[in-house]
Amino acid sequence: GPARSCSQISQEFPLLHPKRTMWPFHHKHKAGALAQQYLERGLLVPDHVITRVMMAELEKRREQHWLLDGFPRTLGQAKALDGICQLDLVISLNIPFETLKDRLSARWVHPASGRVYNLDFNPPLTRGVDDLTGEPLVQREDDRPEAVAARLRKYKDAAKPVIELYKSRGILHSFSGTETNKIWPYVYTLLSSRIPPILSEEEH
Repeated sequence: GPARSCSQISQEFPLLHPKRTMWPFHHKHKAGALAQQYLERGLLVPDHVITRVMMAELEKRREQHWLLDGFPRTLGQAKALDGICQLDLVISLNIPFETLKDRLSARWVHPASGRVYNLDFNPPLTRGVDDLTGEPLVQREDDRPEAVAARLRKYKDAAKPVIELYKSRGILHSFSGTETNKIWPYVYTLLSSRIPPILSEEEH
């Protein structure tokens, strides 16, 4: 999925992945502290709060090359992002509805750090417990099976105009499949044509 793909990209290419660096930031700013309150209750952070947190963080990193994971998700977020940068490339992963529903239903998070586990392919060492802190994991309300289907439909409706926007700008690239490892070679080839990887092809 997107999270795993971003992890691979950030390992292979010299791109800053802000989500990995933003959790300490949450506690220092009003919007970040508000986002943390939602996370600690296992709730989805509202779009306007995510936008405030992301914009404040990215404003400080204008001179760096970013890799954004799951942002922007709405047209409002896309317009906010337009105010501080021009995107070079957008990747859309097309994953079947049932596959997404199963994966999201198996997802648990560590609220304080934002670490995400999946009981199917990335389980914690001890069920229900964070690997690093030993603190309990929680399942967000919207990751529970009964809420996932409605959430996916809502996301699809909100994301459609964003997809159309980037498609019209000629920067959207879509890949379809159910397994990240099978999609990855195509993503790697695309990115390599735009930015030099950290390792050469021979080393890779």
